[in-house]
Amino acid sequence: MHRAAVAILTTMGLFSTQLLAAESQFAICKGEFALCAASSAKLTGNTIMVGGTSFREAVAVCPVLTGESIADLSGGNMKGSCDAPGKGQVWSLFSPVQKFPQAPDWKSNTKAHFRTFVTGVRSAGMSNMFSFACKKTDVVNGTQLADCYGPTNENLQGQPVPVGTVVITEAPAGAPYPVGGPLP
Repeated sequence: MHRAAVAILTTMGLFSTQLLAAESQFAICKGEFALCAASSAKLTGNTIMVGGTSFREAVAVCPVLTGESIADLSGGNMKGSCDAPGKGQVWSLFSPVQKFPQAPDWKSNTKAHFRTFVTGVRSAGMSNMFSFACKKTDVVNGTQLADCYGPTNENLQGQPVPVGTVVITEAPAGAPYPVGGPLP
């Protein structure tokens, strides 16, 4: 695992030995990427396979940024490389940037705030977009957007997120299927 990725994930409280045990291949990528940290998602009606398990698929609209980001080259549907998944596409990756464009107006320099919530039987749950492919779409208020497709209620190891799991997100309270990840 790349030392800078470990340092950033540890600082953000997102790193544990569980991630190492999952044989993740963390790397620092440079260039364009989608940052879905403060996005919500909606169900597509399709399923998506992750590590041999089928999950309900969701789509999130995310801003495209340029710079350094953290990827799991063996996670999501990445194939071991930071190279774009295809023409007009980017990966949904993680970045510790403090300000970035967010819905609904997609204006730059909006400060994100971390919050936690607990998955429940009646709640919609969460979505995971980390290291999944995205397709660039519109430009709104100068911000390139991308549609990112990933699983709902899936953890970083390709397993279902059980009811009662604490999840961290930057999406606003009440957002459907907020993009986030279970806390270790």
